[in-house]
Amino acid sequence: MTDVSEPTVLVRASGGLGRLTLNRPRAINALDLDMIHQLQAALDDWEHDTEVDVVLLDGAGERGLCAGGDVRGLAERVTSGRAEDSALFFRDEYALNARIAEYPKTFVALADGITMGGGIGVAGHAAIRIVTERSQLAMPETRIGFTPDVGGTWLLAHAPGRLGEYFGLTGAVMDASDAIYAGFADHFVPSANLDGLRDALETRADPSSPTELVLLFDETPPPSKLERAREWIDDAFAGDTVADIVERLRARPEAEASATADLLGELSPTGLAVTLASVRRSRELPGLRDALEQEYGLVMWFATSQPDLAEGIRAQVIDKDRSPRWQPATLADLPPDAAASALAYLPDVPLWASSVPRG
Repeated sequence: MTDVSEPTVLVRASGGLGRLTLNRPRAINALDLDMIHQLQAALDDWEHDTEVDVVLLDGAGERGLCAGGDVRGLAERVTSGRAEDSALFFRDEYALNARIAEYPKTFVALADGITMGGGIGVAGHAAIRIVTERSQLAMPETRIGFTPDVGGTWLLAHAPGRLGEYFGLTGAVMDASDAIYAGFADHFVPSANLDGLRDALETRADPSSPTELVLLFDETPPPSKLERAREWIDDAFAGDTVADIVERLRARPEAEASATADLLGELSPTGLAVTLASVRRSRELPGLRDALEQEYGLVMWFATSQPDLAEGIRAQVIDKDRSPRWQPATLADLPPDAAASALAYLPDVPLWASSVPRG
């Protein structure tokens, strides 16, 4: 258990290795704005520090790297109409995501255990992304009437086939094998070997490059179940609209397809339609920063004008009655231009107005 006096991010450097440990284990290291600023400050300090040439990110405790952003705080900002506070959080979080992707020194992320939402934002864009047998990766935003962000749509858009639509819409959890197959991770290292890997990165045993060191601990994961599921996923999630996807799922013989159709029927129609459009449009964008900019407009559209986000957080996180009352309640009631309206939304303050510079 972390003492309340301890920092929420542990920052230290030794042997050329800069270590960042998210340190809110009771909250599965969920990110708040102060943690984002601490991470930014450490990267600023180390960028031109000749004593640090590799950065390693991990999480305290046994449950996971990071369960996401502080959704309770988000719900409070949304329901109290504090749009400026929401905008500040997202701007600084997305600037951190981009900085990790562009960082001039090798950034290694240990996505051990639960790594979801905002956790994908700090791990999924690292130069070297490591998963273990305990890893559970997901972009579960549609479960709370929201849409994937933190650069998640960029990763989803570049997953094989229609896996991006599948994981974006359903929020399904990937194990280590799935994460590597889908392009969310690079290497499988058993959790028992993580301490050895940390020591090797710090002591620079031969071979000396970070990738070569990781390969000393890398093992071949079991085959991904996604390989067997691609047939029905690619067929169904090629539908033009969410309603088309559900119809295709109902027509498939696989039990998993039917269960997926049932799940989509429980989620926010608005969140689903916007997510489908966002992932597909991200495929046409030139880079991560462009996807982050698109996501920023979408999340501010949700935070300022849509009731489903606050309602989803209430139902899933606060009251935990698991009975959200979506508005509109069904896909049939969803205005046909809902996704287009979201994509056209322009926030009052542009994303890159954040004080954090390009890498």
